[in-house]
Amino acid sequence: MQQALGELERELQMLDLWSAREASAVELASDQPFCVDTMAFEQWLQWVFLPRMQVLAERDLPMPGVCQISPMAEQSLQHLGRRQGSLLTILSRIDRLSAELV
Repeated sequence: MQQALGELERELQMLDLWSAREASAVELASDQPFCVDTMAFEQWLQWVFLPRMQVLAERDLPMPGVCQISPMAEQSLQHLGRRQGSLLTILSRIDRLSAELV
């Protein structure tokens, strides 16, 4: 899982979807799935998903459940056109890995 998470971070950076600024408390306080009311999907990946998953993976803790983030990614990243291919592949692998680790 750690390898896939590292690949996700690198792919977000390669696609210029990685933000140099930190998320604000307001953005992180969202109670909506994927923080859709306060941030873009790629920001949610960077500021919410990756940090939480990295902690679980580093501490060898069980996954909270099957991720199933690929469907949201497919919708949210359509603006990338063909450039979304590698990112979707990585997210699909994370979905599969999370299902194996539950």
